[in-house]
Amino acid sequence: MRHIYQLPFSHEEVFRGEAGQQVPYHRMYGKQYCVPALTVYSPAEMQELRTAVEAVDGIYCKVMRFIQRYMPDSFLEQQLGIHPGLIPAARMEMGTGGITRQDWIIGEAGPKCIENNTDTPTGIPEAAALEGILVGMAEKISFHAPSKGMDECIRECFRRWLDAYAQQGLLGPVTFTSFGEHVEDRTNTEYLMKLCQEAGYETFYAPLEELEIIPAEALYHQGREINLLYRLYPLEYLIDDRDETTGVDIGAALLELVQDGRLGLMNPAQHVLMQSKGFMAAVWSLYERNEQTPEYCGFRLFNDAELAVISRYMLPTYFEARPFELSAIPYVAKSYWGREGRGTSLLGEEAVHNAGQTDVSNKPDAHINNITADMHEDEEIAAYYNNQPKIYQQLVPMEQAVIQTEDGEYSGYLLTGVFVIGGRFAGVLPRIGEKVTGDMAYYCAAVVNERMDDKEEKEWTIWD
Repeated sequence: MRHIYQLPFSHEEVFRGEAGQQVPYHRMYGKQYCVPALTVYSPAEMQELRTAVEAVDGIYCKVMRFIQRYMPDSFLEQQLGIHPGLIPAARMEMGTGGITRQDWIIGEAGPKCIENNTDTPTGIPEAAALEGILVGMAEKISFHAPSKGMDECIRECFRRWLDAYAQQGLLGPVTFTSFGEHVEDRTNTEYLMKLCQEAGYETFYAPLEELEIIPAEALYHQGREINLLYRLYPLEYLIDDRDETTGVDIGAALLELVQDGRLGLMNPAQHVLMQSKGFMAAVWSLYERNEQTPEYCGFRLFNDAELAVISRYMLPTYFEARPFELSAIPYVAKSYWGREGRGTSLLGEEAVHNAGQTDVSNKPDAHINNITADMHEDEEIAAYYNNQPKIYQQLVPMEQAVIQTEDGEYSGYLLTGVFVIGGRFAGVLPRIGEKVTGDMAYYCAAVVNERMDDKEEKEWTIWD
């Protein structure tokens, strides 16, 4: 059981000031999202996470480059599920490192990375700004905020990106875009924009719905040409976008600008390779076939240290369920482009028993389904995710946690998100929800108790 430290304040007392300004979506869909409590980690746990996430990021970047250089288009399209229109831009090599968030389960077998959000991760203001405010309210001198260096990591990431684009001749202000009326996305986008300004660059915010594109010419906002674009909008959505009035294929036209060197994207288009959950199965396949790679490309892909990282921190993941079915091992099915738990199923008799729930493949997010009036739209969303190709990953038990909410005591499961920015550990995003973590899971800020050693951690767990 994970130890939770309850702050001696109500939700209203915490969020009526600066905390509410930093994260105005502390309530979402009429329900509490952020709770006035802290998820407690030991120094040893946090140190291992710091080392592990950077090592896993290195594995991801190495495999991404291998795929860009050695794998045919058919592999990208079939095994990774990359839209053919995305492949040329995805093959363009930018420097590795970006704004990403890995999701980890900390259990009896040690920390395991179950997903990597490499294209458009959110939760940034929660970790970078709100966490420090909440930890400051704890009045415990032994507590410290693990995400306190996240702002500088983001500033440095923009410096590297924009220096690289400047060398390609892409100069001028940076435009930040998201859906203007979506509070969470806009807040995340404007937080990054503020840090980009602090790094010394001119910036603008432009809602997605106000952008205009002239194919083979440029992207514009209110007549101003855009050469540098941070977009909180997934590439797998963008490639299918079409202007119903003009008939222009917006995504194809925008990616053509990228390919022609007229537009610099952040995160770069190459990140879509790692965003596909098929990428996790590709990593595991290459891991199992590491001794065969010299026959294919002339070198052994992973060294011994990297093999140890994959074995310790990553999970067996395949393009088919058969390896788990033959061994009667519980597993999880995940849609290639699933987000916030949508398109994820727990499978196998033991998996259902251990999870305490039934197969959720037709219920992408039970909370959303309960509070969304437009059921037809829900059905379309469910169909979009559930009809995608899937990968199959070994199931590991999640750690339980009990928190106090405005609706009473809630017993859920902890998913530890860890931001890796520019290849460095940057911040922590703990969420407590169901066995399949949806977008209505509770955010419960991270804190490290410097006085907690391994023995004390076990005692706290038993006491809880």
